[in-house]
Amino acid sequence: MARDQLQVLNALDVAKTQLYHFTTIVIAGMGFFTDAYDLFSISLVAKLLGRLYYTKAGAPKPGVLPPSVSSSVTGVALVGTLIGQLFFGWLGDKMGRKKVYGLTLLIMIVCSIASGFSFGHTPKGVMASLCFFRFWLGFGIGGDYPLSATIMAEYANKKTRGAFIAAVFAMQGMGILFSGIISLIVSSAFDHKFHRPTYEQNPALSTPPEADYVWRIVLMFGALPAALTFYWRMKMPETARYTALVAKNAKQAATDMGKVLNVEFEAEEEKVEKISRGKANNFGLFSKEFLRRHGLHLFGTTSTWFLLDNAFYSQNLFQKDVLSAIGWIPPAKTMSGLHEVFRIAKAQTLIALCSTVPGYWFTVAFIDIMGRFAIQLMGFFFMTVFMFGIALPYDHWKTHHLGFVIMYALTFFFANFGPNATTFVVPAEIFPARLRSTCHGISAAAGKAGAIIGAYGFLYAAQNQDKAKTDAGYPPGIGIKNALIILGCINALGMICTFAVPESNGKSLEEASQETFGDDDNEAEEA
Repeated sequence: MARDQLQVLNALDVAKTQLYHFTTIVIAGMGFFTDAYDLFSISLVAKLLGRLYYTKAGAPKPGVLPPSVSSSVTGVALVGTLIGQLFFGWLGDKMGRKKVYGLTLLIMIVCSIASGFSFGHTPKGVMASLCFFRFWLGFGIGGDYPLSATIMAEYANKKTRGAFIAAVFAMQGMGILFSGIISLIVSSAFDHKFHRPTYEQNPALSTPPEADYVWRIVLMFGALPAALTFYWRMKMPETARYTALVAKNAKQAATDMGKVLNVEFEAEEEKVEKISRGKANNFGLFSKEFLRRHGLHLFGTTSTWFLLDNAFYSQNLFQKDVLSAIGWIPPAKTMSGLHEVFRIAKAQTLIALCSTVPGYWFTVAFIDIMGRFAIQLMGFFFMTVFMFGIALPYDHWKTHHLGFVIMYALTFFFANFGPNATTFVVPAEIFPARLRSTCHGISAAAGKAGAIIGAYGFLYAAQNQDKAKTDAGYPPGIGIKNALIILGCINALGMICTFAVPESNGKSLEEASQETFGDDDNEAEEA
């Protein structure tokens, strides 16, 4: 079976876990740490932005972002991410993983800092500049998805490859947690220094002018972890699989990996040439041969990621509204602006600490034992069960807060010990090296399309059916209960689509992608 396997690739497949594996996890993972921090931190300060820029004198409640502004501030980074996933995914296969890897991180660093310097003479001007920088921030973040997954997959050994790729993605959970902790620290410090009465007590004084610094500091902090790893990302060698199988430079692949593994490899130029002539390495993206071999797989990875992100981002983005409904976050008028940031950050940090983060690391621990398929199917199943468990008796949970929080936390736990991690892992394993980054980018972009629908749609859908109880500027929606029922149906559909995703556990990347195995042309030559 391994007759066409290059010596250098086989060495990577069977290598024991070494320092370079963990170095790669940290370098790639810090990008995801920043990704999650930047994408999710905006939900922590959105209420403060409403108070600062949209509070009307004499209004009974503090200002909130108008629907169009709220959906734009939330969704524009997701739109940028989608475009970045497609563009950098394609570029990673054309130019190489390493050449564009540093660029994505640089864009993220610059735009994270620039987001904090969003200024304008009017609220509209501030929000427009914030949206501009967050779009380009998302563009850089998008590139990190296919490149980080592909690089980690191509560096890893086949025994623990799933855990390594999942560990990179697990840094997303740490980024979500860190965004909550930074928001807690910054809002607490400012509240201590510039303590103000509640909006109910004194609307004009409830949000001090200094609060304008809070959201800027929170957003800018996302640049720090990315900046710390920029140098090491630029020092990484190109992956052997790209150099040998795509660039067809066997000598350079042997040299690069010789330095990484401290072993001398023969430059198998004839074998590289033979592999490149094979039928399995000469079809294009969306050709008949591609669709025959990988069409169903691409449908599986795109559909499951689309459905997962639709539900996952919807849950995250209106999490503060759900927590308000059960009493974890008091009515806005009973808090000052800074204290509201503190309460939202506290609630979301607890959710992250108790369910989101553990779920990621459970996947790391079990993905190479249970397999990708089983974890994804199990995750979608329990997400469906718990979402319906919340939605159907929703009125009951209004008076049973602890039970509600446990059920809600379990949906996040099984999202992360389930499809949120596996949808990231599998596309990096089951497509040929020359199309791997592109196909991962397409799959990830489908996920972000689902996230955009969630981010935009559920801001409206979750509004109260009674117009008098909706947020300012929003039309009546279907209510949180019905929105959660829809999310449950989406999760159930994701469970069905999982059957289109193949199992790649325990296989080399070449076996999983059918890249150098079962090739009719090679078999004919040997015969």
